[in-house]
Amino acid sequence: MKAHEMRELSMTELEARLIDEVELLEDLRFNKEVAGQLENPNRLKMTRREIARIKTIIKEKQQGAE
Repeated sequence: MKAHEMRELSMTELEARLIDEVELLEDLRFNKEVAGQLENPNRLKMTRREIARIKTIIKEKQQGAE
């Protein structure tokens, strides 16, 4: 999901999406340690960036509300 699409979401939706992405990252890291390799190693990088993007948008919304 692109940043401009995420900015249209509510805070609760963003927080729920953040939780999902963090869980996905944990699962990917666990699978990497257990199996030794991932089907798509680029997925780790994309997930970390998605988490950062969501956190940035949440911070922007919090500062805008103040």
